[in-house]
Amino acid sequence: MTGHTEDHGIDVDVLVIGAGVVGIYALHRAVTEGFSAMALEAGDGVGGVWYWNRYPAARFDSESYSYGYIHDKDLFDSWKWKEEFATQPEIEQYLNFVVDRYALRDSIQTGERVISAVYDEVASRWTVATESGREVRARWVISATGGLSVPHYPELEGLDDFSGLAYHTGAWPHEPLDFTGKRVAIIGNGPSGAQLLPAIVDTVERVDLYQRTPTWTTPLNNALMDDEKRAWLSENWEDVTRTLSTSPSGFLHPFSGKVASDHTPEQRQEFFESMWQAPGFGKLTMNYHDMTTNREVNREFCEFIAGKVRAIVTDPVTAERLIPTDHLFGAKRPPFVADYYESFNKPTASLISLRETPIVRVDATGIETTDGHREYDIIVYATGFDFGTGALTRMGVKGRNGLDLSTDWEDGPSDFGGFAAHDLPNFFFPGGPHGAGGGNYPRYSQFQVDFIVNTIVYAREHSFDTFEPTAEQEQGWMGMIEELAPRSIFSAEHSHYYGANVQGKARKFLLNPGGRQGLANILTEMTSTEDYSGALSTAHALAGRA
Repeated sequence: MTGHTEDHGIDVDVLVIGAGVVGIYALHRAVTEGFSAMALEAGDGVGGVWYWNRYPAARFDSESYSYGYIHDKDLFDSWKWKEEFATQPEIEQYLNFVVDRYALRDSIQTGERVISAVYDEVASRWTVATESGREVRARWVISATGGLSVPHYPELEGLDDFSGLAYHTGAWPHEPLDFTGKRVAIIGNGPSGAQLLPAIVDTVERVDLYQRTPTWTTPLNNALMDDEKRAWLSENWEDVTRTLSTSPSGFLHPFSGKVASDHTPEQRQEFFESMWQAPGFGKLTMNYHDMTTNREVNREFCEFIAGKVRAIVTDPVTAERLIPTDHLFGAKRPPFVADYYESFNKPTASLISLRETPIVRVDATGIETTDGHREYDIIVYATGFDFGTGALTRMGVKGRNGLDLSTDWEDGPSDFGGFAAHDLPNFFFPGGPHGAGGGNYPRYSQFQVDFIVNTIVYAREHSFDTFEPTAEQEQGWMGMIEELAPRSIFSAEHSHYYGANVQGKARKFLLNPGGRQGLANILTEMTSTEDYSGALSTAHALAGRA
């Protein structure tokens, strides 16, 4: 615990929930501004998603220097990333390095999973409880639990009957798992399943990848970081950070400056080849400007990728099963990996289409589909997360006027700016639903955290003690979400961006289709008056609203 508080009714000024990328930054900002602050973390170590996701080949698909912290040049220069896209072990080491560099270790309590957060309207404070029985009273709460922190398991009969080893990629064991000579099932072909398959295909006896819906998987095109690249980043730090902090995607990728009609069909094929060779998300951000708005241009790029799949995968039946037919490139989060399609040319790998042969049940020895039974030693659930709302609705959050996120968000979340909500005074959730517009999540979340901490500082300096978006501010934000969602490239309603991967979850768009600029505009409007257009008040004034 750092700083001090004069209010004996609270334990800390600022309580951060979660010690991942966003939580560490929020804690650092709060401490730097002189608040008493602490963080509660469910894991036994820091890192958040990069603590739990430690399966083989787990790595960034955003460039390492763009995903890490960019606010401090000394910190930026002091960590020497080994690869353009770092692996999980290095990422976890980096986050521990940051915690120690900023002397935050003693302010983080690990092994403390939050089970309730209840607002006391009379005392104007939050009481947060953990599974261990600990209670912390705080004036301000920043819930940095993120959108990818609750693993989603498939709704299958007999899931607990399997007698072998079974793990979700988002809840991986800390001890290395030996796949040598094992019979393995991977259920799911999103980013984690697509990363894992090539990593184990040469060591297993057999690996079957169970695919419900094919995705547009393209090469990550990773490379080692060299001294020349590090020197360039350091010398151009101000321009680099300015671009990362203002570009719509949060990447350093240069725009092509072209639309598809600028090129002949032959030139477009050459351009698409350069996109195939581009790093990670560059296939979206460096592509034709109208690739995300013109369906015909997107279809042409998809057909180019389909041609690559057919050329790489030697079995034509498998190749066709790997080509999406129900969405365009980017409508679902595209995995960026190495050697995914090539893996299906190995004698140890098979693709099982769940559309053709659905799973009937899991039993003690393996998996039964409508085509028969297969035995396994290991089952891996690479089935994603309860995206956007999963952690918040499971945390027992109860605000003013009877607001209970576990029930009030059953039909979808309602919020302001993707980080706050009406009837949740002094409770923030950067990186939550409607926060990011797609692209580099830490850059959106840093922007939100800076606004949150700056607001708390402003409140302290101007004798406000409560921040709560008005109902009108929340309605205005949600109106923008609903209006622009159909235009978003990520608007495939059967994707996790709509919560479609979780059975029974309301189908609501969970991103910010207005992007970074839309968020900046609405925050500028909010801060145009001394009381943030009614969002800032004293506890006495807040009680009068009830």
